[in-house]
Amino acid sequence: MVSLSLEHRVRHPKTPTEQPPLILLLHGYGSNEDDLFSFADSLPENAMVISIRAPYAIQPAGYAWYSIYFDEVRGKWSDDQQAIQARDRIASLIDEIVETYQVNAQNITLMGFSQGAILSYGIALTYPEKVKNVIAMSGYVNENIIEEKESSYDHLDFYCSHGTMDQVVLFEWAKQIPDYLKSKGVQFVFETFPIGHGVSPKNFYSLSGWLSNRL
Repeated sequence: MVSLSLEHRVRHPKTPTEQPPLILLLHGYGSNEDDLFSFADSLPENAMVISIRAPYAIQPAGYAWYSIYFDEVRGKWSDDQQAIQARDRIASLIDEIVETYQVNAQNITLMGFSQGAILSYGIALTYPEKVKNVIAMSGYVNENIIEEKESSYDHLDFYCSHGTMDQVVLFEWAKQIPDYLKSKGVQFVFETFPIGHGVSPKNFYSLSGWLSNRL
């Protein structure tokens, strides 16, 4: 396997082309690169699909992009400084992938679940020049990890989804997403599904159609 700064899995385009679009998969807290890669065979055939493993190992056999803590004073809270480091590391990794795999730097999609979705918002809105599309499932916008720049966001396109019964990343947190993206002039679709913290077949069918129309 080609070496990158983070462990990863690759599905090459089923029809080889020069500079294919890239779909970069970012898993959730406690998972690994195999999780979202299970979707790879159902994603657009013309794309390079790369699923990367987060850098922090956690028990029993998973990984995290940044730490999440629980205490009596603050309840559940995230290490935003680690999240910012992860944001910047993935942004740099995109450059590595463009150079190593010769993908189209103008057609890059981030597809993240939970913690990976939160980071996808952070990456796209901090480094809009590196991203074209974002699929953010079961996440929310953490403004503390977004560094706004004098860049245009009008080329960005988001597909956002959330389960109305999610008890891990609460639906109440996700309700803020449409207003936030509207305020930035970002194109987006926001869909809800009567599920918990996961991706239902109907959810995946919907996001697949959305993505196919953009690649």
